[in-house]
Amino acid sequence: MKEKVALLSIAFLLAHFFLMPMASAESVQPIMLAKQYHEGVDVNKYWVSEKLDGIRARWNGHKLVSKNGYTFSTPQWFTQGFTNVVMEGELWIARHRYEDTSSVTSKTIADAGWLDIRLMLFDLPEHKGDFTQRYLEMQKLVQSTNSPYLSVIKQFRVKSHTELMKSLQSVVDAGGEGLMLHHQASKYLNGRSENLLKLKLFEDAEAIVIGYKPGKGKFKGLLGSIKVRNKEGKEFNIGSGFNMQQRENPPALLSRVTYKHNGLTRNGVPRFPVFLRMRDER
Repeated sequence: MKEKVALLSIAFLLAHFFLMPMASAESVQPIMLAKQYHEGVDVNKYWVSEKLDGIRARWNGHKLVSKNGYTFSTPQWFTQGFTNVVMEGELWIARHRYEDTSSVTSKTIADAGWLDIRLMLFDLPEHKGDFTQRYLEMQKLVQSTNSPYLSVIKQFRVKSHTELMKSLQSVVDAGGEGLMLHHQASKYLNGRSENLLKLKLFEDAEAIVIGYKPGKGKFKGLLGSIKVRNKEGKEFNIGSGFNMQQRENPPALLSRVTYKHNGLTRNGVPRFPVFLRMRDER
């Protein structure tokens, strides 16, 4: 482990000074991003759905692209029958299958793994109607396309904050991640909006791996913790949430990871961060 960490540290230094940029993506289309739900929101005006932990993708009328503008290598049969309507959704297999989804969709040569994946629609970026109208149109598109690889994320209604929290607990108990709330009258807007909210039992965020700390005691010879830097520039260590395989083979330097935490300290550092998963969306 010590030798591996040393080699990875050297790799980090080389990358820091010599790494050339990746091939540029296609022109990145602006996307609608969610804000955090807070009590006091009039939930009667929102559609609610399960937050799927998949890979966000946009069908631009002729191919699937990631949120960063990179083209997914999909089999021709996967998108056969898709219309020229711009659609947005999650490439998803099932709950607790994010790593499998990421493995399939990140390959440069498509394989049979796409048989397990569906594009789960949650919006139509170029549709001029409100979200209720867009939801109805998504259902019509799926029915007319009749593709086994295209579905709509089910939307439902709640009458109160209490009912919303019960729905959240039900989803989490079943293995889900959380909920999304779309304002019924909202148009598709670029950037973060109060018209799109996310709700989880914990906060999560992403960070870049910049270093390692060897383990002690039962983790001697294995990974103890990773040092990361989040988008706010805060550096901190994450030492819990890893399984034994991950401690034997730590996330690579410069890779992105998702972690959960319980709020922030006075200095803006995530409190009690716990590793959740690797994020590889190119």
